[in-house]
Amino acid sequence: MRTVGTVVRGVRCPIVREGDDLVSIVTDSIVAAGKENAIEFHDRDVVAVTESIVARAMGNYASVDAIAADVKAKFAADTIGVVFPILSRNRFAICLRGMAKGVKKIVLQLSFPSDEVGNHLFSDDLMDEKGVDPWNTVMNEKQYRETFGYTVHPFTGVDYVKYYTDLIRECGCEVEVIFSNHAETILNYTKNVLLCDIHTRKRNKRKLIAAGAEKVLCMDEILTSSVNGSGYNENYGLLGSNKATEETVKLFPRDCQTFVDALHNRLVAATGKNIEAMIYGDGAFKDPVGKIWELADPVVSPAYTSGLAGTPNELKLKYLADNDFAGLSGDELTAAIRDSITKKDNNLKGKMASEGTTPRQLTDLIGSLCDLTSGSGDKGTPIVLIQGYFDNYSM
Repeated sequence: MRTVGTVVRGVRCPIVREGDDLVSIVTDSIVAAGKENAIEFHDRDVVAVTESIVARAMGNYASVDAIAADVKAKFAADTIGVVFPILSRNRFAICLRGMAKGVKKIVLQLSFPSDEVGNHLFSDDLMDEKGVDPWNTVMNEKQYRETFGYTVHPFTGVDYVKYYTDLIRECGCEVEVIFSNHAETILNYTKNVLLCDIHTRKRNKRKLIAAGAEKVLCMDEILTSSVNGSGYNENYGLLGSNKATEETVKLFPRDCQTFVDALHNRLVAATGKNIEAMIYGDGAFKDPVGKIWELADPVVSPAYTSGLAGTPNELKLKYLADNDFAGLSGDELTAAIRDSITKKDNNLKGKMASEGTTPRQLTDLIGSLCDLTSGSGDKGTPIVLIQGYFDNYSM
C-alpha cells in the first residue's frame, strides 16, 4: 500500500515585476523544483499561482485619483452613501480615499457588530451585554459611542470608525456615520449608493432599487474600464483589490483564463504530463478564534483549466467501515473498501455513503489549500504544486 496521499509544496520564484513573462517564470520554477527535489510529475498534478503576481506582471494598478474620477463621473452627485465596507486597511482604506475624493459628502453605513467577512467593531458579547438588537437598531456616531465606547480591533488595534472618518475628512470630504444592518437605511440619508459588500452585493442592490434608490453601484462597477490609463477589471472592478502604495491599489487580474491556458500548455510541453493550472486568491475558510472569514476576494479562483471544474465525488470511508463492512477487518476490509471505490457511481449526490463529504467546488477547496500553503507574508512561495489530490484509497 502507498503510504502517502496528497502532497503540497510551496514553490519559490524570482520577485515578479510588471511586464515579466509569468508563464515562463512559473514553468521554469516548477521544473527547477522538480530537479532539485527529485519530483516525478504526473497527470492531474495541479500548479496554482496567486492572483497577486498575475496582476503584478500585467501591471493592473490604479491610483486614488483614478478611483475618484470614476466615482465622480458615474454618480455625478455631491453626496453618496458608502454602505457595508469591510474593516480593512489593506483591502478598503485606499478605495475609500478615492471615493472621498470624488464627492463632497459620504454617509458611511457600517454593519455591526462585524463586517461581512467577520472583522468586528466590537464583540457579540458586548452587544448582548448592552441589550442591542442588531436587526432593529439604527445608531448615529454619538449613540454608538455612548453605547459601545471606543473599542479597537483585537488584532490590529485600530478603531475603524475613527480611522475611516479621519481618512474621509483628510480628503476634504464631509462624513456622517450611521450603524445599521439593513442596506435600505441609507435611503433616509441619500438616494445615491455605493455598495461595498462583496458576497451579498447583488441581493442588497436589488433591495435598494426596490426601495427607491436613484442610483446604486457596487464596487465591481467602479474601474471596469481604464480611467486616464489606469488598470481596471471588467468583471470585478475594485473588488479583490489590495493596497499597493499609499496612492495606488493592485486590482484583481484580468485575462485570467488566457493565462492559465497558456501556463497549462507550457507545463505539458515541459513535463510531458497533463498538469492542471489555476489562479487563486483568498481561501474560503473561517478563523475560529478571530472569527474572520478569509474570503475578501470576490471568488477563490478567477480562472482554472477544465479538469478542475466541478465538485468532489467521494465515498465516506468511515461510513463504509462502520456500516457496509462492519463485520470485516484487516486485509478483507481494505479490499472491500477499495472495491467499493473502484465501482462507485459517477454521481454520488444524495447517496448515504457520500454523506459528510465536502460539497464544495474543487477550485474553492484547492484554492483554500493553496492560500494556507503560500500565506500572505514572507514565505516567498506564490506558486503551489499539488500532487495526488485526485488519488483515492484504491490507487
